Amino acid sequence: MTRVFSLLAASALALVLGCAPSPVPADETPIHSLSPDACAARGGSMMAAGMLGRVQCVVPYSDAGRRCTDGAQCQGDCRADLEAGPEAREGRCQADSRPFGCYAVMENGRAGPALCVD
Repeated sequence: MTRVFSLLAASALALVLGCAPSPVPADETPIHSLSPDACAARGGSMMAAGMLGRVQCVVPYSDAGRRCTDGAQCQGDCRADLEAGPEAREGRCQADSRPFGCYAVMENGRAGPALCVD
């Protein structure tokens, strides 16, 4: 019985630790979490975004709309044209830091699964 309890306790601990958020280095605060002053310093503006309309920092990307085959070529994601489906071999750099909408992310010249975020 003690061994079963030990296994259950170890499994529960592994589950909890596996779900814990990883720490974000101080200099890498997620854009959407920036204060209004820090947002403005990055060239962004505070605006309501997403279905809930929460106010967050939105930073425009200077390479918006540029052709790409991988996110490493963009300030944000390289997003595939959803109409091209999984056969898409290139996409466009996203316009700004908002993660919302329906899109597929391009990686190594291949479109990932389509997803909708709101």
